[in-house]
Parts: sequence; C-alpha cells; structure tokens
Amino acid sequence: MVIISLKNISFFYRVLNKKHNSLKVLFKDFLKGKISIENYLALDSINFEVKKGQVLAIIGRNGAGKSTLLKILARVMSPSNGELSINGQIAPMIELGAGFNTELTGKENILFYASLLGRDLKDVRMRVEMIAEWAGLKDKLDYQLRTYSTGMVARLAFAVATDQMPDILLIDEVLSVGDEDFAIKSRARMTEMIESECTVIIVSHNLDMVVEMADEVIWLEKGRVLMHGNPAEVITAYKSAGL
Repeated sequence: MVIISLKNISFFYRVLNKKHNSLKVLFKDFLKGKISIENYLALDSINFEVKKGQVLAIIGRNGAGKSTLLKILARVMSPSNGELSINGQIAPMIELGAGFNTELTGKENILFYASLLGRDLKDVRMRVEMIAEWAGLKDKLDYQLRTYSTGMVARLAFAVATDQMPDILLIDEVLSVGDEDFAIKSRARMTEMIESECTVIIVSHNLDMVVEMADEVIWLEKGRVLMHGNPAEVITAYKSAGL
C-alpha cells in the first residue's frame, strides 16, 4: 500500500540577486529599482513513492535539498510545483526543538507539542511523567525549556514524537544528537516502530546506520534524485563519488 507519493515536486526559494551591507543601502536600491528577486531551485522534479511500513533514508551533501524535502513531507512548506499525496498521521522531527517554546516548562512543552501533532491531550496528560522519564528528564519537568541543553531538548522531542505510534515518522538527524545512552534508547524505539509497520523517512549522514535500518535510499544532489534503490548500492556509489 502506497502511503506517500510525490510527482514532479519542485520547490523554489525567493532570493535577492544582490548583496547589501545595510538596510539603508537595501532601501535606497529598492527605491531606485535596482533590486530584483530570483527563484533559487532547491528541489527539481522529485518523484518517488513510499509504501506502508517502509524505511526510506535520504542522503546527500549539505545543501542538497534533504531538509527542504522533509519540510514539504511534513507540510511545513508547500511545493512550488507538483503533486504530493500523504495518507496517514505524521510525526515530524525535522528541526531540533521545532514545535517547542523556550519560555514554557518541560511539562507544558510536552502538551504543546503533542497538541501540534494532533494527539488527544487527555491521554497525553496521563502520560506526561512517563514521557519525561523515558527522556531522562522527570526531575526537569517544571524547568523552562531555555534551561535545557541541546541534548535534553532532543530527548524530549523524540520522546513526545514517538510516545504514540504515528503512521509516518520523519526524522532529520535527531539520532546523532545527544549522549550514547540516548542514541541506544532511540535506536531501540526506532526498531520497535519499524517492526510495528510505522513508515519512517530519515535524513542522515550516518551511512552505517542507513545500511542497517533502511529498505531503500535516495541520494539527493543539487535538488535532484541522483540515485534511488538498494541501500548498499546507493551508498557505495555515493562514497565512490567522493562526496
């Protein structure tokens, strides 16, 4: 069963074609008509399908379009062109701390993030302490998030996103953030989700993990799919290209 389908997906960023040293210079150039805006092509005619229960990894150099693609899949951004079809509930972890508020406490952020994911808050309230305990932050629930370290934020975000089984889990390098214990626990939970037929799309530079976990790999280069297929074959080609 196909759960995600992308047909000719493209995305353009609108960028200024001229650098300015200050807002004053920018404003003067604007009044003189010296400013023009160009389209920067971040994704170019992306086509692929993902089946239920499949684990798809996306690899590529920085700036290849990986995170942009995940944001489109998470519906944070809309594609400039093409057709996107997604059937199922999505739990996105596409940016560390996205969906959190640094002025709220850990407990408040659990509820806030869960509400953004469309969860039943009555159930979440009953599980707040269990979520925090899994993340190793039970004693920090009443602290504002701005007092958390980067690793603590990562653990809390992962714990909330994976506390309930989504249809689709989107992950952008989160497993590489945090200490060794967190990496082991998150990998184990990922394995549980995969075995329960959760569809997973992950962006990672950890090629060994990709070979171990992914069913298929997409290699993005300059916004285009350069190769799509067997993890070992794609990664061998990627390494051979010296990227």
